[in-house]
Amino acid sequence: MAREARTRRGASMRRRLLPIDAGGRVAGATQVPSPNFDERPAGVTVSLVVVHGISLPPGRFGGAAIQRLFTNRLNPASHPYFASIAGLRVSAHFLIRRDGELLQFVDCNARAWHAGASTFRDRSNCNDFSIGIELEGTDERPYTGAQYRTLSHLIEALRARYPIRDVAGHSDIAPGRKTDPGPSFDWRRICPDRRLPR
Repeated sequence: MAREARTRRGASMRRRLLPIDAGGRVAGATQVPSPNFDERPAGVTVSLVVVHGISLPPGRFGGAAIQRLFTNRLNPASHPYFASIAGLRVSAHFLIRRDGELLQFVDCNARAWHAGASTFRDRSNCNDFSIGIELEGTDERPYTGAQYRTLSHLIEALRARYPIRDVAGHSDIAPGRKTDPGPSFDWRRICPDRRLPR
């Protein structure tokens, strides 16, 4: 039953523009508040979207481990890999599940802790001026059509609300440290004319 509800929500994302309210919450997204955020620096505007890939445990999809990580409730005893990350205090603004369901952890007006040490267009600390979107997936396995559809609608809504200038991957802002969303991510589906500064 819960899976059917998620599928219906994913389908609704495909049919309409996603309104974003003044506080930075997206209508239609499941709200899962994370404590891992703070205020953006004064005067900084959101100009970058960062696309990530995540699966917990690595290579496995479904379940609530990602939500638990972003809300500091991950049980380190529930999987051997979790012991190595249970102490992390991280978040993203959004997660897009394999079926296209959209979850929001942090309001867009706030600074989520998703980028880590990062630089883009000679600006460091990308968390300050970016919105982080996690896709449930891995570098090696193709992302789903439902994910691309939700991601496209979300980016369209973000561009309508904020002065978004660029869409980049985690690997673009932290080269050598991060590889996601990986070679399995088809940039042509969301940014046909993608050009990034080198």
